Amino acid sequence: MTPSDEIPARIADLREQVAHHFRLYHEHDAPELPDADYDALVRELRRLEAEHPEFDEPETPSRWIGGSASATFAPVTHAVPMMSLDNAMDPSELRTWYDRLVRGLGGAEPTMIAELKFDGLAMSLRYEHGELVQAATRGDGRVGEDVTANIRTIDDIPHRLEGDDAPAVLEVRGEVYMPTAVFEELNDGYVAAGERPLVNPRNAAAGSLRQKDPAMTAKRRLSFWAYQLGAVDGGPEFGSHAETLAYIASVGFPLNDQLRTFDDIDEVIDYCAYRQDHRHDLGYEIDGVVIKVDDLALRDELGFTSRAPRWAIAYKFPPEERTTLLREIQVSVGRTGRATPFAVLEPVFVGGSTVSMATLHNQDQVAVKDVRPGDTVIVRKAGDVIPEVVGPVPSMRPKGARPWKFPTTCPACGNPFVRPEGEADTRCVAPDCPAQRDQKVAYWASRGAMDIEGLGEQMVEKLTAAGLVADPADLYSLTVEQLVELDRVGATSAGNLVDEIGKSKRQPLPRLLTALGIRHLGPAASQALTAEFHTLDAIMAKSVDEMASVDGVGRVIATTVRTWFDQPANQAFIERLREAGLGFGDEEQARRAAEARASTPQTMAGRTVVVSGSVPGYNREEAEQAITSRGGKSPGSVSKKTFALVVGPGAGASKLSKAEANGTPIVPAERFEEFLSDPDAVVAEIAG
Repeated sequence: MTPSDEIPARIADLREQVAHHFRLYHEHDAPELPDADYDALVRELRRLEAEHPEFDEPETPSRWIGGSASATFAPVTHAVPMMSLDNAMDPSELRTWYDRLVRGLGGAEPTMIAELKFDGLAMSLRYEHGELVQAATRGDGRVGEDVTANIRTIDDIPHRLEGDDAPAVLEVRGEVYMPTAVFEELNDGYVAAGERPLVNPRNAAAGSLRQKDPAMTAKRRLSFWAYQLGAVDGGPEFGSHAETLAYIASVGFPLNDQLRTFDDIDEVIDYCAYRQDHRHDLGYEIDGVVIKVDDLALRDELGFTSRAPRWAIAYKFPPEERTTLLREIQVSVGRTGRATPFAVLEPVFVGGSTVSMATLHNQDQVAVKDVRPGDTVIVRKAGDVIPEVVGPVPSMRPKGARPWKFPTTCPACGNPFVRPEGEADTRCVAPDCPAQRDQKVAYWASRGAMDIEGLGEQMVEKLTAAGLVADPADLYSLTVEQLVELDRVGATSAGNLVDEIGKSKRQPLPRLLTALGIRHLGPAASQALTAEFHTLDAIMAKSVDEMASVDGVGRVIATTVRTWFDQPANQAFIERLREAGLGFGDEEQARRAAEARASTPQTMAGRTVVVSGSVPGYNREEAEQAITSRGGKSPGSVSKKTFALVVGPGAGASKLSKAEANGTPIVPAERFEEFLSDPDAVVAEIAG
């Protein structure tokens, strides 16, 4: 191919790729590429088209707004087109957009409204004289799909507007989305049934709306946020976007509570950074922030480009999903013997860091996802969550790629793997497996357990290989003299490690319980057992029934804990920890708790109350103590047994979402004292 042929060939190839992935995303709800990879293709195509206008085509896919309407649903022509938004990928691009905005307004600096960019499906809802008559997807921006029957199954969307003075026509636009809790619950069911899981909440929501049977849509439990008006005939006049939002709320629509107003672009940039850092605090997926000019007259002055309004822009967060090459699949063996397959990847920057390995969870997940060595795969890393392989890109699979088979023997000790009937996990059950030994020690030292800085997996392997450590109790007899004999361990680092190990003796009991590595016993249940029984000796003396009665524990955890403590080897291990001087709980705290219960009115007896966020006049421990001293329980998580959730500033979104899903009363933190005195009266008032 001559150089003169390379550019048109590259443009033609990019157009074919963009069109292919565009249709998969918008029309089939089955994307092969993450948004970031697709966006990169579009940006490259637009760049080449701008540099070489001689190859321009009016219908180039780089200008497409949305997918064409499916033949399954009747077409709907939008009275006001549903346009796309231009994107800003970093603060400098956002500032460039703002500077251009100000120039377009002759130097005036407008008030802006920032809204979360929901990762769902844009929806148009048309009401005539207050009645919902039509719901349509965005489609290609001009023509969408009629999904009215399916939309009527969403509880957030009113069938009739509130109030008596509804306009002749009112079109409300917003986003249909799937809450993350619903998405995770559905996927758990699919995996358990051996079916391919949903790709992500956005496509799950879109696919749910395109079900032929509305009853199937109803089972997906979708939700909706309203965020602007479309066509309006009659009704009030508005001067600002904020006024339209207030009106939308007044006629019965849910508005997102994260709306913010700004007069300064620096404040907008700071807010975008904050939301990016806290994107996973919410009970739904977002992938950016939308910034709009508030004044509607200024919007008219700024106008539109061929595909997007000049008065709005979407600030997109860095991608949490990217594609890369899966080099091979290996298996690691953990502290409980669980064998976990993981992917060795061509390094890729995703979720804020470079990822070269990602989990594949278990044998069934590999089979369901059908990932194979040599595949181009989608890798997801969200916040601090362990990177995972979402699935392959089928169209990019090399010829001859064969399905991966789970090994039959442990790579660490050579003993046969065992998969108990009815369980998803494959395990090595050899008691002398070196991989299990090393992982138990590493887990003991991990941040969520005893938090021993400097004792990572490499150091653990050195200690076990030298015969200095066979289990975590051996750590507490290590000396500097022993450590400096190890390869690449100097006197300073040896001294620091011995000091860190010594400090871990003072870790609170919940961390010690977690560090024991008892199956099913995590930080939340460890905290619940400690709050109820206060000392390790007291916990060790409890029966399965007594532990199972603690909210947040239950019979499965109680049974594994009781079984673990009944093992002679584990009892000997506990005594070695006692001799080493580790803290086993606060006897004095247990005594004070008993005295407090005896002298304090037991208004919370038999009730489980969860506290989330700050409470006036109390720190977290004091608030929980106020509940337990009155006979109640205060675990760290919401369940169906929870009597009430006390909520203050900084409350966790997941706790709120779960409480709302369970119908648990939510008590404002400022009413905490009143609630302690008469919980039934406060809950009754809130419910009423």
